[in-house]
Amino acid sequence: MWEGRAQSVRRDVTALACAGLDVAELHAAAIALIDRVVPCELTCWASMDPDSAAISSMTSGVNRIPQQYEPVLASCEYTPGEPHTFAALAQRGDTVARLEDKRSTRLNEVWRPLGLSHELRALFRADGTCWGGAGMVRTSDFSERELEFMASVAPALGAATRFAARTGVIQAGVIQAGVIQAGVIQAGATQNGATRTGAERTGAPAIVVVTRGGTIRAATAAAARWRDELEEIAPGRFAVMLRAAAAGARSGTFRARVRDAHGGWILLEASELVSGDGGIEGPGEAAVTISRATGADLTGLLLKAYGVTARERDICHEVLAGQSTAQIAARLAISPYTVQDHLKSLFAKFGVRSRAELVAKLS
Repeated sequence: MWEGRAQSVRRDVTALACAGLDVAELHAAAIALIDRVVPCELTCWASMDPDSAAISSMTSGVNRIPQQYEPVLASCEYTPGEPHTFAALAQRGDTVARLEDKRSTRLNEVWRPLGLSHELRALFRADGTCWGGAGMVRTSDFSERELEFMASVAPALGAATRFAARTGVIQAGVIQAGVIQAGVIQAGATQNGATRTGAERTGAPAIVVVTRGGTIRAATAAAARWRDELEEIAPGRFAVMLRAAAAGARSGTFRARVRDAHGGWILLEASELVSGDGGIEGPGEAAVTISRATGADLTGLLLKAYGVTARERDICHEVLAGQSTAQIAARLAISPYTVQDHLKSLFAKFGVRSRAELVAKLS
């Protein structure tokens, strides 16, 4: 019975992906499918940046978490020691996990105050890359059968989420082009009702210096505008993303692409600060840069969404730079025939027939 249900859901998820839905639309429809088999009081699905495992967007089920708990729940995802965060599950390679650690902040400060006590998480991977995950919460425990069901449908959800990510990147390119051409986005209204201009929505990057715990030490004037934009996504999102960036900077340069409230993308980058003598500045302070994601920033996401290999990615960048077959062969130390073979593979993956069409797809 369970395998029959899983097969049916996998088939329906594949059909949803082929319908051209973006990630939010796909996840909303898939939540309804899953809830018929694994019912929950609350569920929230995330799309994730495939490079950093940072949460790019969130989609809730019919019942939404009360707004006052959203900042706490989001902050838990980037708190060291919090069990079964999406990033931790991705790093460990887990597909499903039940929250059983009584020390969990989200269990004690979010779920229990809401009368809920059991959480199941599942990650959505495609070809080893994590594209999203589901958080499912209810009063009763999740059975082994339900865990097996989620593990069985998770790969289909990963493939569908990756497929839907293509639509999101392409739509963002159209939106950004519209900003440049028209100068106005009607959907981007400010809190006082005035319409945001394209210049305001694509304004100067901001730099914010934050401590390891996410406390702001200094910021440029543009930070206020980016704070307002991130707060449009969800209350407390600005502070949450600063904490995520500061945490990521401890293990190297942090870089994440986050969906904004209007279909576009925001880029966050962070690095730990060093003192003049080369030591770490302050108590693990980091400089976080917030800016509008450019076409080049989204190209990498699009290449991953189309399943492009490392060598094919090199070829793509050379084609975007206007290099000829002979030039690409010389620069990459491969034969012109190998270049042509890679181009044929790329044309098939992107559904195009020429270099010009490939460039148009990626630009």
